[in-house]
Amino acid sequence: MKPLFLLCGFISLALGIIGIPTPGLPTTPFLLLALYCFGKGSLRIQGWFMGTKIYQKYLKEYDQNRAMTLKQKITILAISAPFCLFAFWALPNIWGKIALALVILAQYYYFFFKIKTLENGASKVE
Repeated sequence: MKPLFLLCGFISLALGIIGIPTPGLPTTPFLLLALYCFGKGSLRIQGWFMGTKIYQKYLKEYDQNRAMTLKQKITILAISAPFCLFAFWALPNIWGKIALALVILAQYYYFFFKIKTLENGASKVE
């Protein structure tokens, strides 16, 4: 299983890196998946990843504090909203639309009620 986690981790890392300059391709979820997979596959590779500038810039604050600034939350949701709306419009099945609507509601609930909100510039949650 460890090689499978490592493969998934490196694929997720590649997609996360591609997502940095690419509008519409999310960065943070792929990097979080990479962090998880590296943790399951190899602590040495996880340690390497946590020392990279990519981790420091995009994940460190969330990984350590389980919190984001309001700006980060709104940015992530604003990027995902058009894709969710397009998928909702494109789905021909009412049950698919209901399922997607429930996923979107769960996403917004999680972002605003489960992830702590940091003050702008703050680095620790009390």
